Amino acid sequence: MSVTVTRLPSGLTVATDTMTSVETASVGVWVGVGTRDEPAGADGIAHLLEHMAFKGTTRRSARAIAEAIEDVGGHLNAYTGREQTAYYAKVLADDTSLALDIVADILQNSVFDPEELERERHVVLQEIGQAEDTPDDIVFDRFQLAAYPDQPLGKPVLGDPDVVARLGRDDLIQYLSSHYGPTQMVAVAAGRVDHQRFLDEVSTAFADLPARAGAAGAAAQYQGGVLHEDRDLEQVHAVLGFPAGSVTDPDYYAWSVYSTILGGGMSSRLFQEVREKRGLAYSIYSFGASYRDGGTLGIYVGTDPKDLAEVLEVTCTELALLGDVVSEVELRRAKAQLRAGTLMGREGTSHRAEALAQQLMVFGRVVPLAEQMERLEAVTAADIARLARSIRGTVPTVATVGPLAGVDPQAVIRRTLG
Repeated sequence: MSVTVTRLPSGLTVATDTMTSVETASVGVWVGVGTRDEPAGADGIAHLLEHMAFKGTTRRSARAIAEAIEDVGGHLNAYTGREQTAYYAKVLADDTSLALDIVADILQNSVFDPEELERERHVVLQEIGQAEDTPDDIVFDRFQLAAYPDQPLGKPVLGDPDVVARLGRDDLIQYLSSHYGPTQMVAVAAGRVDHQRFLDEVSTAFADLPARAGAAGAAAQYQGGVLHEDRDLEQVHAVLGFPAGSVTDPDYYAWSVYSTILGGGMSSRLFQEVREKRGLAYSIYSFGASYRDGGTLGIYVGTDPKDLAEVLEVTCTELALLGDVVSEVELRRAKAQLRAGTLMGREGTSHRAEALAQQLMVFGRVVPLAEQMERLEAVTAADIARLARSIRGTVPTVATVGPLAGVDPQAVIRRTLG
């Protein structure tokens, strides 16, 4: 195996995935906290902190950070998720040390300059506004809110604009000190890297990182429901979903196969029935969102308001049919798609770094590729039918953005799916 993992006495996990055939390296630190870990009244602080990490440290100005990585042709980025926040860089292999130094610097030495905070706050508010102007994007936030109401897990990653507008420097420092401890962090490098050298550099770079217990987020409580936002649009954008398995659920791979058969590609049931046979939508697909203690299976579609009822009927019919008949041909095809996606992703250093970090944060260990493939291959047609039947007695979640033209999505679902 090309992967080596070491846990430092501080609790910080260090991992490398050595790829001798490449000339690059992806380096980053993943922190096991995200939107669902935000304290009450601080919606969006995780995302704002991620932005501010790039806005100057005790060693580098915001411009110097950008120039340092681009002087060697690399790129530096970050993202905030519902359960994780990541800071990472991709560089030529000889510049791995520089990339780590920059990431360690922004995570430990950010100054959160008040003037920079005001500027970046405006940038984040612009980002929120841009998302709100994109209905096929924002409908997913509405879906999350309807599925997990009155919970941090149901809140938008970008945050509440009213809250973002008032978050201050002290709020960021408090959140950082409460959540960014070594036991919550995984430092990863994938590519042409040497584990011992990277381990030594991480040990030095994070030698002064204080121990912090971290704050556990509230447990996920799927409730389901309906949320509609009327807008004057040409299309209505809809997401229909149901409770599904967590990332550690024994049925995790079965849910992935189920989603792929249902709406995971051009040969999927929904694509064929809704787009190819009936021409009711340009875009329709299913997806899974798995968290540490829950998850959802969802279907997105954008369609003409007059066609929404028929789209929902066809979708629910296919959901019901999956509880009755799943062909071996469909099962093999879905497994092939998932297997190929996993193997193709392993050709890139960024994907390998992220996958390694997530495995260590979720499972506390590396999950060998052979084990992943074995669990995927073990999924049966009976498993898919069982999962399809299991959602019939659950409360669905329906989020729509746009004109409904008199359609009651709930009524259609009840009539078709039961």
